[in-house]
Amino acid sequence: MKNNKFKFQQFWDKYSTGAIVALMVLVFGILEPSSFLKFDNLIKITEQSSITILLACGEFFAILLAGIDLSVGSVMALSGVVTAKFLVAGFHPVIAVLLGVVVLGALLGALNGALVNVTGLPPFIITLGTQLVFRGVTMIASNRQAVAGVPGAYSRFIAGHTLFIIPNPFIIAALAAAVLTFFSLKTKAGRNIYAIGGNAQAAWFAGINIKVHTLLAFIISGICSSLAGMVNVARLSAAEPNAGTGYETYAIAAVIIGGTSFFGGQGVIPKVVVGGIIIGVINNGLNMIGLSSFYQQIAMGSMIIIAVTLDRFFGASSKMAK
Repeated sequence: MKNNKFKFQQFWDKYSTGAIVALMVLVFGILEPSSFLKFDNLIKITEQSSITILLACGEFFAILLAGIDLSVGSVMALSGVVTAKFLVAGFHPVIAVLLGVVVLGALLGALNGALVNVTGLPPFIITLGTQLVFRGVTMIASNRQAVAGVPGAYSRFIAGHTLFIIPNPFIIAALAAAVLTFFSLKTKAGRNIYAIGGNAQAAWFAGINIKVHTLLAFIISGICSSLAGMVNVARLSAAEPNAGTGYETYAIAAVIIGGTSFFGGQGVIPKVVVGGIIIGVINNGLNMIGLSSFYQQIAMGSMIIIAVTLDRFFGASSKMAK
């Protein structure tokens, strides 16, 4: 029995995300063979997954610390409204607008991290509160109305296609993932975040400044959410104040399904990207076979429970418990 558990544990650690995406593609390919497996639809899935991937890449660092960031959807919405308002007002150059919104995302993330450090409260409580605060600010800034009139050149540049094939939103998400992969695995700060998530007390005794790295993790989450907001505005050619509502669930699901331990200290960005694509496959596939969004919510919730349970008994957390 122990040998079988060990074998499954090895399989889960190495191939879980790949097996899940293959299973999802197989299932929907069988249920809707005439349209799901078409090349155009597969490209569409990568584009639709870009927002989830960006949010998940930021959420990854919060979960890596054995925390969570529930405000990613609200930061995305606020960043989108600010982006659209600046563009509609004719601010130039556009790159200055984009950099300004990235700074806004960083500041919102820094606020989350600072509140966690100062109050000592769990990130769940802090970001649950800021989720509502940021959403309220978004409603006030937009007057609860969509911000339309975004320049077509911006939408074509951010949400267009490279060589008429690869969606630019997916390229942006992939580049962000590549940078964060390098940061998390190849820099001292990234390795320190892993150490804190694995054992915060041991990390503190090793001289790692936990508060600084907590702040850094939430800043990264805020920046990724602001990028998602800018991409979403380009895809819609407008900013919706309700954008991103419930997207924290997608981000968390992508991170957990991507093999990151909900208990901290374990996971890699490339698998999170695959997790984001899995979310895109599920949403696209369920829409293809005509099921409502309620079934998508059931699928997301079920997969989170299953993934965390498997991680608890076969993944990183089971190893730490031994």
